[in-house]
Amino acid sequence: MDDKKTPAESTVTLAHIMSAHDTNLYGTVHGGVVMKLVDDAAGAAAARHAGCPAVTASVDGMSFLAPARVGDLLTVSAQVEYAGRTSMDVGVRVTAERWNTSGPGTEVVTAHLTFVAVDADGTPHAVPALEPVTPRDKERHRRAAERRARRAAARSDGA
Repeated sequence: MDDKKTPAESTVTLAHIMSAHDTNLYGTVHGGVVMKLVDDAAGAAAARHAGCPAVTASVDGMSFLAPARVGDLLTVSAQVEYAGRTSMDVGVRVTAERWNTSGPGTEVVTAHLTFVAVDADGTPHAVPALEPVTPRDKERHRRAAERRARRAAARSDGA
């Protein structure tokens, strides 16, 4: 595939106000609710880059940094950080702020997921190359390449 896309072309931002329905027994937002939002945003970013559906292949890591609460507006931002032949590594950042105020949000989750582009039959589909533009894009690309190399090494070790 000769096409190239920049990370900015895959960027997706979702926002959702957390309600009592989203909480766990401790009164904070259930981790599974946040995980679904992360997967939704990352999947949309991957599909946007690929130009076709993309399915979750793995979650390389998800760090819960701070709790989210009822009334928080969660903003989930996702962007493709690396593209292979048919797979894409997507970085996600989730921030929380009170729904009725403005100001800087608190980072509550970071995650890295891998998606595979698929055609209508579920067969892996080639994706455009990724062309990092900004210094931040290039650093994210470098880190994603390192994660990919660690995954490949773990597979070859039988882990």
